[in-house]
Amino acid sequence: MAICGGLKRTGWPRVLRILNLVLGLARFAAAILLLYLALNWRSPLFASTRSAALALSIALPLALIGAEILFWRISARWRPATLVYGATALVAFLALALTLTFELQFRWMRSEVLRADPVQVEKLGRHLIVGYRTEAGLRDLIKRRAVAGIFITAHNARGKDAGTIRRDIEALQAIRKAQGLPPLLIATDQEGGGVSRMSPPLPRPVTLGEIVRSHGNENARREAARTYAANVGRSLSELGVNLNFAPVVDLDQGVSNPNDRYSRISTRAISSDPKIVADVAGEYCRELALHGVHCTIKHFPGLGRVFEDTHLDHATLATPADELARSDWLPFRELMQQKSMFTMLAHVTLTAIDRERPASFSAPVVSGLLRRDWKYDGILVTDDFSMGAAYRSNGGLAAASVSALNAGVDLILISYDPDQYFPVVHALLRADAKGALAREALERSNRRLQAVPAGQEAAVSAR
Repeated sequence: MAICGGLKRTGWPRVLRILNLVLGLARFAAAILLLYLALNWRSPLFASTRSAALALSIALPLALIGAEILFWRISARWRPATLVYGATALVAFLALALTLTFELQFRWMRSEVLRADPVQVEKLGRHLIVGYRTEAGLRDLIKRRAVAGIFITAHNARGKDAGTIRRDIEALQAIRKAQGLPPLLIATDQEGGGVSRMSPPLPRPVTLGEIVRSHGNENARREAARTYAANVGRSLSELGVNLNFAPVVDLDQGVSNPNDRYSRISTRAISSDPKIVADVAGEYCRELALHGVHCTIKHFPGLGRVFEDTHLDHATLATPADELARSDWLPFRELMQQKSMFTMLAHVTLTAIDRERPASFSAPVVSGLLRRDWKYDGILVTDDFSMGAAYRSNGGLAAASVSALNAGVDLILISYDPDQYFPVVHALLRADAKGALAREALERSNRRLQAVPAGQEAAVSAR
């Protein structure tokens, strides 16, 4: 009794109460973090850790709710603490509810797509290239005729030699052949340097920019570019890859953003000189075509002047159109005269033409500038729809996918986060059922896609 009285006189109960309150506030902050996780765990940000994110998004709120109930029972007489405990439990419950809601919503959309009319899924799936995390899920989509192609990247090739990758691709193409459909587009990013998704097992090539810097003479530069491209084209063709998302024809405008983790255009660009870029990229694409591999010039309307990283957030290109036409657009316009070229559209807002939407799904940019004004009738493919500038756009991927196809885009790329395939196709199916997809735009796109030669046919046509 004397000890208890001493503790009371020394103020220990008050200290313990304050400590309890501080710990309660810390748990409240943790609940806020769980709410953020609940709002975002279905986003591409968590694509590689989604299973773990789901488990944590369920287990941690439950644990926090249980803890707050326990602390509330212990400290029920002190109102400040009970208010914090109640608020923490409420936020944790909201985080749990959102987690379960988003998961059920995704499962519902996935079920709707898988139960949809196969004819409708095939009709829309021919406009999608998808990456994959599991080969079983990929084979299921191919059997359903639900995609036009696949994207292979480093985590798909990890631990495999070239022969294994080749056999895997041949098995997928065999499914396609048995269906009586054109070969799948087998795409990758093999630019060279840091963006070499097939290395290993392939040797890592240097960048085209390094080729240019090491060959000052024009003829020597062209010959080096042809030799380089022949090696890249041959190695990709031997794997079974028939579409390379290269070369980068954005001009090196010297823009440097210390927070740009992924785009880093100045390190990937061929040159700051549009003539050299067009010349080298043309040699590269012609040589790849001789090996049955389509090239892709990217990223229209040009990322060389863009400061933001479109992988993470919105980005703008505010340069006047006439200035772009005299510089950044020269390589694009020259190379796009060849219909065999694929062109990748960036998720950057070209403010001179459309202030509302990124170029990748902008009708004024695609159907206006490229299709009408430039008379370009080749294949347009979006940059990855998993990127922040697309995922976080107004209306999200549902609106973006509908806008892209209506604008005249041929292929929507969903590579980093394959789960986004289902919300996109679900949105397209609903839009098609409502008559919100432009029939003429789809028919023109289908004609362009049907005209794309594949494999050996592409090599023969290039010769």
